[in-house]
Amino acid sequence: MTSTPTTTLGYTIFTVSDVERTLTFFTEAFGLPRRFITPEGDYGELETGQTTLAFVVNELAHTNLDEAGGFTELDSAQPPIAGSITLVTNDVPATAKQAIQLGATEYVPVATKPWGQTVAYLRDHNGLLIEIATPIGASAE
Repeated sequence: MTSTPTTTLGYTIFTVSDVERTLTFFTEAFGLPRRFITPEGDYGELETGQTTLAFVVNELAHTNLDEAGGFTELDSAQPPIAGSITLVTNDVPATAKQAIQLGATEYVPVATKPWGQTVAYLRDHNGLLIEIATPIGASAE
């Protein structure tokens, strides 16, 4: 009899052009503490709760993935990839404003969804889509 392995979501990793700059942005804009960065600066992690948000430099990702067909690098001049980093806050307008002051660009302005959740979409310097949202079920700001 074999047992079913236990699986949890441990990491969400995005490839970026500059890990240090990306970690600094997320720390300053959203208060996410830095957990780890390699001495080479090619991989870094942020404290985000149970799941780690991490970034790897494009060049290292190419060494890991090119043999299998590669990947598409983020490009801030193109539409964002079909996915986002969602950060939950009790004050979407203030959080979005702070991130924009630190270099993010507004993609979709702050809005309240029909179910009462307040959201905004930003992009960082890499072109990553960042959703800023109140918890689902929380009253809108």
